Amino acid sequence: MIFKLPDRPNLRLRLFLKFGLLSFILGLLIVGCSSLPTIVPDLARSSKPVQLAGARGPLSASQSKAIITGLKSRGKDTDILDRHLAIEEAIVGSPLTTGNQVVLLQNGPATYRAMFAAIAAARDHINMETYILEDDAIGQRFAQALIDKQRQGVQVNLIYDSAGTVGTPAAFFQRLKDSGIRVLEFNPINPLAARKGWELNQRDHRKLLIVDGRTAFLGGINISSVYSGGSFGHGSGGSAPARKTKAEPRKEAADESDTESAVEAEVSLAWRDTDIQLQGPVVAEFQKLFIETWNNQKGEPLPPRNYFPPPESPGHQVVRAIGSSPDEPYSLIYATLLSAITNAEISVQLTNAYFVPDPQLLAALEAAAQRGVDVKLILPSQTDSWLVFHAGRNYYEQLLRAGVKIYERRGVILHSKTALIDGVWATVGSTNLDWRSFLHNHELNAVVLGPEFGNQVQAMFDKDLAASNPITLEQWEQRTLDMHIKEWFARVWQYWL
Repeated sequence: MIFKLPDRPNLRLRLFLKFGLLSFILGLLIVGCSSLPTIVPDLARSSKPVQLAGARGPLSASQSKAIITGLKSRGKDTDILDRHLAIEEAIVGSPLTTGNQVVLLQNGPATYRAMFAAIAAARDHINMETYILEDDAIGQRFAQALIDKQRQGVQVNLIYDSAGTVGTPAAFFQRLKDSGIRVLEFNPINPLAARKGWELNQRDHRKLLIVDGRTAFLGGINISSVYSGGSFGHGSGGSAPARKTKAEPRKEAADESDTESAVEAEVSLAWRDTDIQLQGPVVAEFQKLFIETWNNQKGEPLPPRNYFPPPESPGHQVVRAIGSSPDEPYSLIYATLLSAITNAEISVQLTNAYFVPDPQLLAALEAAAQRGVDVKLILPSQTDSWLVFHAGRNYYEQLLRAGVKIYERRGVILHSKTALIDGVWATVGSTNLDWRSFLHNHELNAVVLGPEFGNQVQAMFDKDLAASNPITLEQWEQRTLDMHIKEWFARVWQYWL
């Protein structure tokens, strides 16, 4: 399969030049072998009552109904919860859990502070899964924190993606192994190191940290110093500006016809991303996904630990864990997002770093806007991936004509992957809105239902919206010829991006 350009600054371009010709030749040979399936979930409401799971296992029908009624009573006069509860129950299969606590984490500094605090408090085990793990200041700090816990008797198990860490020295991981940490390289680029079939194009894009089986972190944030600064300017939690590190891209002059896009990220820009911290019964579902990945990759047996402690109910949030894999008939995250957009009644608000929609997602967004739903997209104005950036812009005119509102976030490198539907259906995770995430990557998302968390995501969306530039149809129709050419060229590659 085709080599994936890692989701990290500047490296995408260098690797594209190195492997581009090989990718093109191989792509011609396999272009018909894989495509997004047509997802036609049963969008009619299921007659089967939705059953929730709590700390002590499945709840009764009456208990589940009472919780759902309570969620609806705190929200708007809409049956969106009924719709999505029934649809997800049929599509996803993982339990919808209640009794969870959910904390929204905006930007790297806040996320890293919470992660380091959880790691320091670990007493039994730490399971970590990441796409990028840099050998920089942040990466070294994580490495030392994990080594310290391993020496204290806390078992640390780490999964890292081979392509995402292609620039990280082998010595970095050897140091972790020497301390006793169990380290597993996901789908090694080197075919001689493969433990199963060589699946170069399948990548582990998940970002997950689980501590003692009770606390989980997930979202879009990798382990890299590019997240060292805040991205909402002064007053965003007191974060300092992003520091210049070797992980960040070189500053290059923008094309005069592309001054608004500045397709190469500048070293002074912060990275804007989103994670969540979870406690409660849903953590066990993420733990199952981590262990499943470890076993599927044929890692050595995990040391015995209390990976599934008796669950507690520290909150009242209703959450579903969704993991997707190219080994499945279709992406579960993709299917449930399509169903959410298709059933939207009031609003669809998407914030995403890499937007290259397939025909079904494109049609769902257009149909929602045309039936009167307020559809807003916040996308990057500056990016670390030239090809993805222009492949996505190729669809602007079509979406704008359908009534979709598009905004480009200024002053940051947007890396968030969040969605909010009708104010009550929210998801945060690692999934981009592109072919790669839906077809080739292992991804991880959490869906949180209810207006309480929805209000927090709405406030975050509004804050990003205020820092974004609207793209109008009139403005877009007047873009230059060279921008048209860039969009056309990038679209040719969209399947492999």
